[in-house]
Amino acid sequence: MVAQGLAVAIFVAMFVLIVMDKFGRQYITLGCGALTLIGVFGICMRSVNAIWEIINLRSIFTPDFWYQGSGAAESGIGINWETVIFIACMMIMVEGMARVGFFDWLCMRIAKMVHFNTIPIFITFMIMSAVLAMFIDSITVILFLAAVTIELSSLLKFNPVPMIMAEIFCANLGGSATMCGDPPNIIIGTALHYSFADFVSNTGVIAGISLIVIYFYFVFRKDLKVKTGKIEVTEADLEPSKAIHDKKGFVISTAIFLLAVVLLVTHAQTKLTVAFIGVLIAVLTLLAAGKHALTILKKVDYETILFFIGLFVVVGGLEETGVLELIADAIKTISGGNSFLMIGIIIWLSAVASALVDNIPFAATMIPVIQTLSVLQGIDLST
Repeated sequence: MVAQGLAVAIFVAMFVLIVMDKFGRQYITLGCGALTLIGVFGICMRSVNAIWEIINLRSIFTPDFWYQGSGAAESGIGINWETVIFIACMMIMVEGMARVGFFDWLCMRIAKMVHFNTIPIFITFMIMSAVLAMFIDSITVILFLAAVTIELSSLLKFNPVPMIMAEIFCANLGGSATMCGDPPNIIIGTALHYSFADFVSNTGVIAGISLIVIYFYFVFRKDLKVKTGKIEVTEADLEPSKAIHDKKGFVISTAIFLLAVVLLVTHAQTKLTVAFIGVLIAVLTLLAAGKHALTILKKVDYETILFFIGLFVVVGGLEETGVLELIADAIKTISGGNSFLMIGIIIWLSAVASALVDNIPFAATMIPVIQTLSVLQGIDLST
């Protein structure tokens, strides 16, 4: 009971501190993770085995971590290293693409294809935002797209705010459509062993229906047509090739990105895990970068990586002490064992909670709860 109480207290404190946003998220989760290891497992449970179980390093050295030829491995508890490694490796790939000017070139190329007309740029950038976010973290996509949008707006004299708002909406839709689009999807996919196709055939369909470009056109068309001054720029000044900083590196980075897309789409057939795919892509990116490899490594968002590691430790504390099993039992009791009502409770709980707190820790917390409910109700999560 003491261990459970302390695990809950640490978890609640972590959530409150994240919401307050007074300290870096990585410091919050790492600090709470350290308290979990020392306080819950060390002092209360006095279990060294539990600590090693949560750290979960041994999973990296198992064949199923890299190749699931014998079927899906047990997800276990503690740090989900497959998620951590994949996200870190995708960051390396994105930094490699940014170094050679891939994103600026892509935006300029699309803008030139529509002859730099504001409304067509608006629509095509929305679609591009959704498509890129299907394979690259949506936050990263928006950072690059927003920068190019602001640059174009200053040259073409239109208000960039409506376009950026639409791009954010579409990036969130694209990110929700696939396994590798957003961190919560990656966590869910690696923990429950869902494939790229599983996400596309379920969340992808909903995201596609929600991607109604015409809505944003009617809402923002007047803002985008307003000119604040005379345009003093020609298409020659916006030549896409000028955005490329390294032509050879650009070709190689594009090929690596396309390889990543193919491997991720077909990983259910090849049995290669996303960890293996991520490491392969990262190694190829660093080899292609040559003397710039160290610069790329320095630009990786290590704060996010540390945030995930600490988060998994705290959630692992709840799971190891049985708190999440109690939550699953409570949901089952409230629903009266009705599977449809149970699903409704989880959906509304997820919607309300994600509106108030970070959806990443919430997703990581709910996965073991849903796994427990599936066992209690005899529901096969693979269907």
